[in-house]
Amino acid sequence: MTGIRLFEQNQVFLAGRLTRDPEVFVTSQGISKCAFSIAVNQNYKDRSSGEWKSLASYIPIVVWREAAQRCKEKLRKGSPVHIEGRLRSREFEDKKTGGRRTVLEVEARRVQFLAAGEGAGETGDAPSSRASGEAIPVGAETASGAEIEDVPF
Repeated sequence: MTGIRLFEQNQVFLAGRLTRDPEVFVTSQGISKCAFSIAVNQNYKDRSSGEWKSLASYIPIVVWREAAQRCKEKLRKGSPVHIEGRLRSREFEDKKTGGRRTVLEVEARRVQFLAAGEGAGETGDAPSSRASGEAIPVGAETASGAEIEDVPF
């Protein structure tokens, strides 16, 4: 089967709610990293009982650089978000057992806030009083307080 070229695709689109408050870390190179998890629900009908049930998946999300700081400022546990990104696996050494562990997480390219953040309109400055639907493209160079994207709905 040599000579077959596969189309490589690694895209993830998720909508869910944060399961915990975001945590921000700074790497040794001074780059901000925000980590949080979202719950994504799947509804299905149980064949034996005929009842509708819900199954939740908990997915770790990582956001980098300036977008990491904005996520920390705007998001809280329970905040609804839409994530666009890619899957990434990484290995680390478990401090408890000393063994190697592998984690599969979503590295976000874009985070869209689906609801206004807490305290919207309280401070009066443009970034914190922005309406719902704010989108944060990761790695975009923006001026302080500049609008990133207005959602048409």
